[in-house]
Amino acid sequence: MNISEVIIYTDGACSGNPGPGGWGALLRHNGKEKELSGGEAHTTNNRMEMMAVIEAIRAIKKPCLLKIHSDSALIINAMTKGWIESWQAKGWKKADKKPVENQDLWLELLEVIGAHQVEWIKVKGHSGIPDNERVDQLAVQAAKQFM
Repeated sequence: MNISEVIIYTDGACSGNPGPGGWGALLRHNGKEKELSGGEAHTTNNRMEMMAVIEAIRAIKKPCLLKIHSDSALIINAMTKGWIESWQAKGWKKADKKPVENQDLWLELLEVIGAHQVEWIKVKGHSGIPDNERVDQLAVQAAKQFM
């Protein structure tokens, strides 16, 4: 069976932390592109980073190989270094015994990636990577509607 590949770039932005925030995502599949964005009046940067990934994956209707590019070290490390499994095993507590922030979104993320194969790719933010700059602009624009 030939599984489709979807390239995804995501980013979040927040004016103040917390404050008005936005997220942006770019999906690329078979030569077609789709941009997504949204935001909230009172949120944090990490929540917007996570919402970008969640909403991008939600837009995909069948199981695919997802190549998710993010400049969020938190998301990349949680998903590739075993952090999320450790948090779950410890009852959603971090190594310092404090509760994991944004547990609701981590659970949502785990749910939406369920049917997919996912490759997590860390990109350096604000370093001139065109697609990363593009999703940053989407996120900033989305946040502005709440200012």
